[in-house]
Amino acid sequence: MDTGTHVVMGIALGGLATLDPVVAGNPEMTQAAMIGVLIGSQAPDFDTVLKLRNNATYIRNHRGVTHSIPFWFIWPTLITLLLYLLMPNLNLYHLWTWIFFAVFLHVFVDIFNAYGTKAFAPIYPRWLALGVINIFDPFIFIAHIISITLWRIGFHPGWTFLTMFVVIIIYYLWRISAQRKIYVKLKSLHPDATHIFTSPTFKWNSWHLVVRTKDMMHVAASIKGRITYYESYPFEPIPDDRVINAARKDKNLSAFLSFSPAYRWVTSIEKHGYSVKFIDLRYRSKGHYPFVAIVRLDEDLNILNSYTGWIYNRETLKRKIEVATNE
Repeated sequence: MDTGTHVVMGIALGGLATLDPVVAGNPEMTQAAMIGVLIGSQAPDFDTVLKLRNNATYIRNHRGVTHSIPFWFIWPTLITLLLYLLMPNLNLYHLWTWIFFAVFLHVFVDIFNAYGTKAFAPIYPRWLALGVINIFDPFIFIAHIISITLWRIGFHPGWTFLTMFVVIIIYYLWRISAQRKIYVKLKSLHPDATHIFTSPTFKWNSWHLVVRTKDMMHVAASIKGRITYYESYPFEPIPDDRVINAARKDKNLSAFLSFSPAYRWVTSIEKHGYSVKFIDLRYRSKGHYPFVAIVRLDEDLNILNSYTGWIYNRETLKRKIEVATNE
């Protein structure tokens, strides 16, 4: 989920914690629990600082180790110890448990969007991306805002947020059911499909789709239950080509390939030598595929520069390449 949603989830958990008599019965514990769950609800995304280094490092590692099983326990322990140093008269068990819940909930909800996370690493080191909930879901965010407002005007925070979470669980189940219907329909249309990727949008009845078979990749959308096809591309392994092989040594392209399961590639001859472009097919928007990896090489196949990230127009691409060149 996005940062804003994780923040309001943290506030909601702080309110929910008031159902715990140990938290509600001690003002210092109430304060510590609210601070702890707010930090815990953000902690797995502390790896966002990797953006300061470069896109490749961020893409390869974001939602990786900081969301993994060991960090489910490391984050609550570190945050609890920090709060204990500031406020020593705390019930550490109850405080740790609520912070653990905040960290776990952050990781758990991240599994349901198309970006996904390595939540079960190192036991299961692959990305888990269920593609059920948009990274920013208006319903979930607004439900939190309404509940926070009810708390502010006098409603009991614990019961208010407990009710809200029950509603959101029902909402998740409905979204899972809606996605399942689309999957079943696509499977009937493509019984030879090996992979079906769904990416939810802001609209409940609209989904981005990629269907991969042994021979083809179909880019489509489901709008009000109707499947619309946009493009189809032959599916084949990345060829043993000298230009592509040289480009694959680049860290940006390597990061792209470690993250994207559905892509196509294009090579072109240009004044500087060659350009290799990989395009993620899952994020089609207004006829454009914005998530790309681009590597530029000279005639001797030396890498000149590269970029991995979101590009929405040629001007942005030119600017990103210029930045990469300066680096």
